[in-house]
Amino acid sequence: MPSQSPLHAAHERLGARFTDFGGWEMPLQYEGTLAEHRAVRTRCGVFDVSHLGRFRLAGPDAHGLVSRLLCNDIDRIEPGRAQYTMLLDDGGGVVDDIIVWWLEDADFLVLPNAGNSDEIVERFRSAAPMGTRVEDRRSETALIAVQGPDSAAILDQAVGVHPSRFRVEAGEGPSPMIAAGTGYTGERGAEIVIESGHAEAVFSRVVEAGARPCGLGARDTLRLEMGYPLWGQDLDRETTPLEAGLDWVVGWDHDFVGRDALARQRDEGLRKRLVGFALEDRRVPRHGYPLRAGPAAGSVSSGNFSPTLEVGIGMGYLAPDPGENVDSVEVAIRGEWIAAPRVNPPFIGH
Repeated sequence: MPSQSPLHAAHERLGARFTDFGGWEMPLQYEGTLAEHRAVRTRCGVFDVSHLGRFRLAGPDAHGLVSRLLCNDIDRIEPGRAQYTMLLDDGGGVVDDIIVWWLEDADFLVLPNAGNSDEIVERFRSAAPMGTRVEDRRSETALIAVQGPDSAAILDQAVGVHPSRFRVEAGEGPSPMIAAGTGYTGERGAEIVIESGHAEAVFSRVVEAGARPCGLGARDTLRLEMGYPLWGQDLDRETTPLEAGLDWVVGWDHDFVGRDALARQRDEGLRKRLVGFALEDRRVPRHGYPLRAGPAAGSVSSGNFSPTLEVGIGMGYLAPDPGENVDSVEVAIRGEWIAAPRVNPPFIGH
């Protein structure tokens, strides 16, 4: 049986349609993905993302663990900030992409993806010395994302805080909460960690303040318009951050798992490269569809209809590396090769 969010009953009352995501039964949509997508782009939406992992890392070697295990350099930021990063294997492949909230000097909240959470927790526990604690908080908390142009006013009204981009702040309410200016939509907003018993009250306050309940269908189209990768499609253990065009996530000035393999690839060249493209009509390039550009070939990793642009958009890997000079690709849709201009994401201006 899939796990359920502390907000499951609230979603049922709101008429949600559910889907299994990473072993969790989560809302796919309420009234419809297109309407929910547009609400986030123009006003504000609220997502239950409690399926995502979250664990507290605290103690004398907490900072050292984050530095050694994750490829971004935590010392690029400071307490009170959040950072996007990755855990790699020895070959440089992406085991998971992760958000880290640095709460205090030796206190972090680490947020891995849903299906990878147990493995990431175990990796940190195995590497943690005596005195450094790794506490899985997913079963005791909910995670709520409030996203959109109107999110600051709605957050102020509902929880009394609206952290700026990648800032971490404590929120107000009947139970302690932590909010960070992070999200997966490209819009301003925040993600809130709140104890399970108080999650429904917070979710209801956000909705009453004007946010539209949104499902994971809209979250996927929103993240694709921004070119944000999805682990398991755009990122996996056979792909490095360099191949995914995420060089900026790698902090070369510190030692981390997979650094030597990435350095070799940086010097020797990429095996493949992630490219973005936008069709000129409403046809939809789906995951797995064949993709080509000259002698390079591959497949679509993520593709969908863009509600903002009203055309099909996608990303996919081509091998050998086509370089930066290729200005168009072809994607096979229902047996027909369709030419599409190459686009360096994001697909929409922000």
